[in-house]
This record gives sequence, C-alpha cells and structure tokens, in this order.
Amino acid sequence: VQLQASGGGLVQTGDSLRLSCAASGGTVNRQNMGWFRQAPGKEREFVAAIRWTDDTYYADFVKGRFTISRDSVKNTVYLRMNTLVPQDTAVYYCALGSARNAGWSTPSQYNYWGRGTLVTVSS
Repeated sequence: VQLQASGGGLVQTGDSLRLSCAASGGTVNRQNMGWFRQAPGKEREFVAAIRWTDDTYYADFVKGRFTISRDSVKNTVYLRMNTLVPQDTAVYYCALGSARNAGWSTPSQYNYWGRGTLVTVSS
C-alpha cells in the first residue's frame, strides 16, 4: 500500500487547510487510518484517527478544530484543519493500520506511512 499525503502549505493564524491522503495498492475502507505530525526537534505525535468502525479520535490539542473523514469511493482520507495556530506547524503524515490492531494513537500501531506534507502557520 502506498499513501500520498498532500494539501499542506503556508497559511496564517486562523486559516484553514484540508489535507488529503490518497491510497493506492490497497484500500482505506475498513482499516484504521491516522494522521500524525512531527515538528522540528520533536517526536511524532498523534493527531487524529478514524477506525475501521468509522469511530473517530482526536488529540486533545485539536479537538473541535480538526476533523478526520474517509471517502470510500476516492480511497482517500482527509484531515480538515480549522483555526490553525503556529503550534500546528509540522510535517503531517498519514498512516494505515490493520483493523486487527487494537489501538490507534501510537505510530507502532500503523503498518504503512505516507511521506508527509508540510504545514506552516505564520503568526
């Protein structure tokens, strides 16, 4: 499975972006899909996940601002990000994990990763 993340860019505080994660060679349906981010000098951290059940989960720092969704027809997962702040600046990665995996919030629970897309939020 190959994942291609896109949609990053340079925005100002308060702006919105929608990241896309297109899958090829496999399906995003009935899988656990996650978004993580990594800021310079920091570890990769969990942002959001949509499980194979379509239940969604978010890190506390993005609740109410970010929304993860899945388009089965386009085989793509999205991350809608609203009210962006400079602390959201990072490379954002999408990941796919087997529905057999019990968890969704740590990188080790995902089997495939995209290359990342850079989001920069200026103050």
